[in-house]
Amino acid sequence: MEIELKNRNKRRSRQQRRTNKTRQKLLHAAREIFAEKGLAPTRIDEITDRADVGKGTFYYHFATKDDLIKELMQLIMAELEAGIEKKCLGINKLDQLLDMIIEGHLEFFSNRWEDFVLYFQGRADLTLEDSYEGMETPFLEYLETIQNLLDSVIKYHLPKPILHRIACAVAGFVSGYYSFAFIADSREDLEKTFASMREALVAGLGRFIRESIPDDAPGKTSTIKTEGAK
Repeated sequence: MEIELKNRNKRRSRQQRRTNKTRQKLLHAAREIFAEKGLAPTRIDEITDRADVGKGTFYYHFATKDDLIKELMQLIMAELEAGIEKKCLGINKLDQLLDMIIEGHLEFFSNRWEDFVLYFQGRADLTLEDSYEGMETPFLEYLETIQNLLDSVIKYHLPKPILHRIACAVAGFVSGYYSFAFIADSREDLEKTFASMREALVAGLGRFIRESIPDDAPGKTSTIKTEGAK
């Protein structure tokens, strides 16, 4: 009886590994084709052909293409958030934090063009009426991660709408950076073009945050640590 139970558990374990492997093949194939063609034009049969599985297998794992997109978006944004938080660990100066938030994005997407396609679509979906179901929530959670990082170095708690606008500005910069990267002649040209823009963005956002703090806020002059602060 005990041996039979162990064998049954082994069979289930092997089956689960095969199931997980097939699911990952579908996700990987979808990432590649989304980057090549975009989300809307990509058909399910193209994904299954690339993954070398049947259509029935796709529907065993995902009810619709939107469900697959939702899972991909959740995975990508969770990894991005973790990377940004790691990059910002221990930083307590506003300007440095803003710069490292941007750097965390650039490092994450530097060799992940497929993931940037979904990131770009997620940002666009915040302003579209006809958007992909399930993309908005992971993107909003990612923006909230940036808001929380900013809030952690500002002693005066700014209203959430202001922090949200700052997080959206960072997302907009990253989208512009990699959209331009697609047509840039070289990485060197890209970095040279955006270096001054990045510096200006960090300075501008820092100034916007400081000006958003009421003049009568307790200890306003020491509310935010900057690069020059001791």
